[in-house]
Amino acid sequence: MPSDTDWLSFVPRSVRTTPADLLAVVVVVVLTCGAVTVPGVRDTPLRIVLGLPCVLFVPGYAVIAALFPEAGPSVAADGDADAADRTGIDGIERVALSFGTSIAVVSLLGLLLNFTPWGLRLVPIVVSIGALTVVAAVVGSRRRAALPEGERFGVTVRSSLPDGPNPFSSGSRTDAAFAVVLVLCLAVAVGVGGYMVAAPGSGESFSEVYVLTENQSGQLAAEDYPTEFTAGEPTPLTVVVGNHEGTQTDYVVVSQLQRVRVANNTTTVLERESLTRYRPSVDADSTWRTEHAVTPTMTGDRLRLTYLLYEGTAPAEPTAENAAQAVHLWVNVTDSNSESS
Repeated sequence: MPSDTDWLSFVPRSVRTTPADLLAVVVVVVLTCGAVTVPGVRDTPLRIVLGLPCVLFVPGYAVIAALFPEAGPSVAADGDADAADRTGIDGIERVALSFGTSIAVVSLLGLLLNFTPWGLRLVPIVVSIGALTVVAAVVGSRRRAALPEGERFGVTVRSSLPDGPNPFSSGSRTDAAFAVVLVLCLAVAVGVGGYMVAAPGSGESFSEVYVLTENQSGQLAAEDYPTEFTAGEPTPLTVVVGNHEGTQTDYVVVSQLQRVRVANNTTTVLERESLTRYRPSVDADSTWRTEHAVTPTMTGDRLRLTYLLYEGTAPAEPTAENAAQAVHLWVNVTDSNSESS
């Protein structure tokens, strides 16, 4: 009859020889990448449950494992003459250093990503943290394998209470009390962080509309807008809608050319010319853009070219007062006949 452990022969040797704690680190990274990228899963609380430890603890633990593969002096059994000479750190120190190192590593990665074409976006951040964590775990696993078995740090999973040394305890009551306080503080920190991620402030959700034009180098920019238009002749502008509401949103963009009167800090619309409407559906944390060929028929000086943004539907009479967001340009529109004469 085959042994109960025969199924392990189907597992690659590199996986079988990987320390359990570092293998768990890699598993957490893989699950987190799936939780933040797979449709249907990325909008569930699972992303927060896996994301918090993957940001606050796991990267630092992998880095510390690569830097300190040796077991701490307290892990050795009594009577081990070499225990006092070991340069490793014990489990409590590893936990504390892992949190601090994770914060430093994630902050540094965020700073570096800010200067790359990918920027500070969710997928690049998760991929960079995951890649660094996996590399550090592999280095840590190999460094442990290069040490004698008795000098390696490791976490043993037992089915009963262990009777041997505990890598996360030094046997001192002071250290035990410190461990309890540390765990409580970390639990509070993780809880507060989870609440902030799960219930962000209302000020963080907004929509925006803005206008870009092509500059002299051929790039879209918010500068050097055209001010002279000719009635009946198109002038290109690029309209952009940004969705920062945290969920996919349907918008209506209304463009108007308005003749206004400004007196006593009050703007009164005397005449409106409707130009066009757009109805984009924009994913969360994404932007939508389109080229608008502005072709006015109303003529005059100091006319207001206005873009009004609405969520869902637009009212029968769109105005700057009832719009969620509005942006405008001051333009002059001349009659084509007057130019030719």
